[in-house]
Amino acid sequence: MLELTRNVSDLPVIPGKRYFTIGEVSELCAVKPHVLRYWEQEFPQLRPIKRRGNRRYYQRQDVILIRQIRGLLYEQGFTISGAKQHLLGETAGEDMQKSQQLIRQLRKELEEVLEILT
Repeated sequence: MLELTRNVSDLPVIPGKRYFTIGEVSELCAVKPHVLRYWEQEFPQLRPIKRRGNRRYYQRQDVILIRQIRGLLYEQGFTISGAKQHLLGETAGEDMQKSQQLIRQLRKELEEVLEILT
């Protein structure tokens, strides 16, 4: 039986596998399979690979995302729409940081090229 009272820190360690079935993810995240299927509809970031017979195969980043969603909904009290906004905000922030880091790196390289040419 799955316990909804588990904290993220109480969940089992994610094994070093490449793909996980919905049953394995259900146990790793303490969330029932029908909830995982519902979250797939609600959270666009959650897209497991579907193979033969529409069987779902989750990757490690999917399991981490599900644990994050679970934490937002069950532990922090977010609504579905609030959790969506929170995750989209984090993604936008991460993208902004990556863009700024890339710009700094390109600028540094261009300055090095300019120094070589002069």
